[in-house]
Amino acid sequence: MNTETKKETLQFETEVAQLLQLIIHSLYSNKEIFLRELISNASDACDRLRFEAISNAALLDKDPELKIQVEFDKTDRTITVRDNGIGMSRDEVIQNIGTIAKSGTQDFVDQLTGDQSKDSHLIGTFGVGFYSAFIVADKVTLISRRAGVKKDQAVCWESEGTGSYTLEEVEKEERGTEVILHLKKEEDELLNSWRLRTVLTKYSDHVSLPIEMHAESEEGEATEKWETVN
Repeated sequence: MNTETKKETLQFETEVAQLLQLIIHSLYSNKEIFLRELISNASDACDRLRFEAISNAALLDKDPELKIQVEFDKTDRTITVRDNGIGMSRDEVIQNIGTIAKSGTQDFVDQLTGDQSKDSHLIGTFGVGFYSAFIVADKVTLISRRAGVKKDQAVCWESEGTGSYTLEEVEKEERGTEVILHLKKEEDELLNSWRLRTVLTKYSDHVSLPIEMHAESEEGEATEKWETVN
């Protein structure tokens, strides 16, 4: 079997590249909103799967319990937000991540007030919330497999938030999407269970799905067991 995959480098639309820099610098003092936005996106993906499964129950396969998982790795300095929702095909990743802001970017820019509290609420309104990941990460990796497609038809999107991103076909055992944030050096405070749980509790009121993190041992170490935090 040929295991070679082709990695493509694609350019963001000009407006998206500009938006990335605007978000990173305009909303930095309210940086924890990145988790709010990624959780909201994960919840939407699960809602979409639930809707499509009404007419195609096979999409749920053997994994009907929809959920969101958040974990961190102190060694790799990453935070991962994972869902088992609808997932995305290659074309959908390009459309939703590479060009998602094409209709909303200018509207978003026009409505920025300079008040970071008010502006942080705009980011989700215009469908540009994914980019808030770059407030705390210097690289973001997204791996997604659309419900109903084979495991070797998943796609890996990766970018350092500058002018381009890469796309590569990969294998993913389960449907859904995981977003891996490779944190900036100054963001180590986020590699903390209590800190992440606090943010999740603060921003998950509107999410009906269970949000899970690894349970901790009496010594404060993460275990393999998942527990609901919302």
